Amino acid sequence: MTDTKLAPYGILVLRLVTGALFLTHGLTKLFVFTPAGTMGFFQSLGLPGWLGVVTMIAEIVGGLALIAGIYARIVSFGLTFILLGAAFTAHWANGFSFANQGGGWEYPMMWAAVQFALALLGDGAYALRPTRK
Repeated sequence: MTDTKLAPYGILVLRLVTGALFLTHGLTKLFVFTPAGTMGFFQSLGLPGWLGVVTMIAEIVGGLALIAGIYARIVSFGLTFILLGAAFTAHWANGFSFANQGGGWEYPMMWAAVQFALALLGDGAYALRPTRK
């Protein structure tokens, strides 16, 4: 049974945590790895370099949107695909455990499941711009 009184606050917690993580990852790509370095990494995976910049922007903008609660369901659904891409391109060959060198695929797959669950659950409490139903 779902506790409809507290569920919106549980969703808020997930939204804030995942939003902060996406923001951190996107800003790391921007300021530490730099856009050029991020593009180079994506190219080393056999992907187009521009996809690295798109991913970086999606992580920053998506993270801020989740924190603020702006169309969180739609944003969560979209970010699910970023995480699936990370799991299958950057981490799949490293095996299951994220403790493996280069990180395994189970961590981004878990976050993909969390993002998809958030897309299903809704915007949660204190969303600035809830997704219309």
